[in-house]
Amino acid sequence: MIDCHAGELAVARAAAAAGTIMTLSSNSTCSMEEVAETGPGLRFFQLYVFNNRNFVVELVHRAELSGYKAIVVTVDTPRLGRREADIRNRFDLPPHLTMKNLEKLNTMSSKRVRTLGLETPSSSRGSVVSQKDRSLTWKDLRWLQTVTKLPILLKGVLTKEDAILAVEAGASGIIVSNHGARQLDYVPASISILEEILSAVEDQIPVFVDGGVRRGTDVLKAMALGSAGVFVGRPAIFGLAVDGESGVKHVLELLRQELELAMSLVGCSGVKGISRSHVQTTTDRRIINSKI
Repeated sequence: MIDCHAGELAVARAAAAAGTIMTLSSNSTCSMEEVAETGPGLRFFQLYVFNNRNFVVELVHRAELSGYKAIVVTVDTPRLGRREADIRNRFDLPPHLTMKNLEKLNTMSSKRVRTLGLETPSSSRGSVVSQKDRSLTWKDLRWLQTVTKLPILLKGVLTKEDAILAVEAGASGIIVSNHGARQLDYVPASISILEEILSAVEDQIPVFVDGGVRRGTDVLKAMALGSAGVFVGRPAIFGLAVDGESGVKHVLELLRQELELAMSLVGCSGVKGISRSHVQTTTDRRIINSKI
């Protein structure tokens, strides 16, 4: 029988078994300590910056004590995008699930709301979003560096200008991401902006990419364009929904096998052999056609 309540615990065990990184969401329904207790594994903690900075410091220190190796700051959700499917389906966490890492924040918020005589937001997700700091600036990244020695990666960078500023502000890495295309319509696909950002960064910090990675060939294309690696979200969730921890393991193994096969078929004996010559973009084809 599938343990439908294992959630992030199952993903953590599967990622560790595959020898890959797991990034735990601030909004997870298992606490960072519970995930750490699943055993050895390379884990990052994804952080939203809230108005209550003391709570942010507490989250970061908990991540350090629990053995997380990096902080991933999501920078593209000062407000929640209009996710019409969620609105139509009236999506919210079921009552038996809570955002374990943020329980103290929600308790503090509820007390403040009652003190002010205001109504509490009807959605648990809406309550969390309303407490995010919408005025986040590059100064806040520098502040965060004063409260942790862990590397800080910025997730949600989509322009070369922001990539340059990220380097100047001391970011340890960038994850090129459009938040699964759920935040703002018409932003570019992550993969399409990857080379522009890599050019701006000039190898000063590693650049990763997420979004739309479904097959091993997608991994090959991202690495051929210069990405240091890829992050996946939905495939792991699909595997979790179908077969729990075993399902996540199967998805990760499929990606590995497909990447290995694709590398063999394009003549790469190892990851270091993947190069720009192994992929052709729409821009490349336009240049070729213009010369014909």
